[in-house]
Amino acid sequence: MKENINYYEIPRSEWQGYYAKEHMPLTQEELDGIKSLNDRISVQDVEDIYMPLCHLIHLYMKEFESLTLSKGLFLHRYVKVPPFIIGVAGSVAVGKSTAARLLQTLLSRLFSRKMVQLITTDGFLYPNAILEERGIMNRKGFPESYDMERLIQTLNEVKSGKEVDIPLYSHQVYDIVPGEFETIQQPDILIVEGINTLQLPANQQIYVSDFFFFSIFMDAEPKLIEKWYLERFESLLDTAFLDPKNYYYQFAIGDRQAALAMSRSVWKNVNLKNLEEFILPTRGRADIILHKQENHLIDRIYLRKH
Repeated sequence: MKENINYYEIPRSEWQGYYAKEHMPLTQEELDGIKSLNDRISVQDVEDIYMPLCHLIHLYMKEFESLTLSKGLFLHRYVKVPPFIIGVAGSVAVGKSTAARLLQTLLSRLFSRKMVQLITTDGFLYPNAILEERGIMNRKGFPESYDMERLIQTLNEVKSGKEVDIPLYSHQVYDIVPGEFETIQQPDILIVEGINTLQLPANQQIYVSDFFFFSIFMDAEPKLIEKWYLERFESLLDTAFLDPKNYYYQFAIGDRQAALAMSRSVWKNVNLKNLEEFILPTRGRADIILHKQENHLIDRIYLRKH
């Protein structure tokens, strides 16, 4: 990893020792309900990786709250502590969603007085109709397919203490669901998950990550991510044939080999290109990089030095 000059490289065996083992706040059954399709994660992973990570996040939160208090003392006025915003970035199929949902669950249980909410940047994709109209449907997931101005405005409003409605995206229909929203209700902690959370939007002078007080990049070798992407696609086909409304139904009822060939083409021409050109270059902006090897096992952690 080119950026490792700016990071402490910590093997899993060392990282797991940074947290005094206590009561595990969730079971394997609950964990199975959190993880994404084809992702793999165990209670041992939670104990070794995510509990120390939550402890580190707590340290960042205390420092953040202390700084806010100091500002109030300096200004001789009450300064409300804004939401502590955490970004989770990385490629498709690398395990971002699992990590984000797991952190939401763990932080909610470890700090029961804190309201923890989660949004994904999928909700800020332009609807398919707009992508088709602009001739960029084949670049869905690339920076230009997102309403980044709206995402930045949303984060600014959340940080200002406002309630905000987030558009709802459905992976089943592969589109924004018209008229459906998720409300962000002045959380103490907000987790923002998506492939573009560390990117600089076009024609903007501010990064989405400028709103983050802590950021995580889920990392793995592109060949491994390709494997996980193709395995996930096959799993989607195995269930989609039961639902004609599902986007993947059209592929599930057709020729399986043709569908798999199409998915390999999408990986090569869309997802891999997006990873190499726009996602990997943002890795060095993260506070923590969680590196995965075979079977989604996190083997190394990189912690930013400065």
